[in-house]
Amino acid sequence: MSDDTTSKRVFPPLYVSSGDASADRLAFFHILERLKTQKRTGWVDHKVPGPESISDHMYRMAILAMCASDPDLDVSKCVMMALVHDLAEAQVGDIAPREGIPKAEKRRLEAEAMHNFVHEMLHNSPSAQRIEALWREYEEGETKEAQFVKDLDRFEMACQAAEYERNHGMRTLQPFFDSSLPHVRHHEVQDWGKALLEERRKAGASSESDARHSE
Repeated sequence: MSDDTTSKRVFPPLYVSSGDASADRLAFFHILERLKTQKRTGWVDHKVPGPESISDHMYRMAILAMCASDPDLDVSKCVMMALVHDLAEAQVGDIAPREGIPKAEKRRLEAEAMHNFVHEMLHNSPSAQRIEALWREYEEGETKEAQFVKDLDRFEMACQAAEYERNHGMRTLQPFFDSSLPHVRHHEVQDWGKALLEERRKAGASSESDARHSE
């Protein structure tokens, strides 16, 4: 999508089953490529050089889930949930609030995309039902696993913002911290967030010191 904030998002047509289960399954495998090539809208809007893709974001979330030490969590479920939570964006893209699409319409579009994947592409197979159930559980946000993965979503974004600050010297990314870490609820992810902010504080202090010495 263009970084022109006045541009209107155009959604690709929904897939129509060919009636051939093998061909339809391959179509699903191919549509996943969009997650690898579509850049996350928030970074594009902030003109981050070489911004991450949707799948970049989900992959690190999955690894973060594997690092969980909470014995009350089903870690395997969390890993799978992290890998499917933004799956609908393969069809609708990473819709940003500034695009003016109401939240209810965004939810409808994403649910429509998931229904298309599950029924037109994967023929409502057991694996398709598992993917849909994980996605729906995340969206509903009621289980401890869904809430934990949502916290990973927040932490991963802040982590990425810190890396863009460090790698590109960007100083316009504070909103990504403000909208993420204060809302983290799981104690372990809160600890990760505190460590990240302390690292960021030290990096900022070091940069200021270097700048003074260079004057």
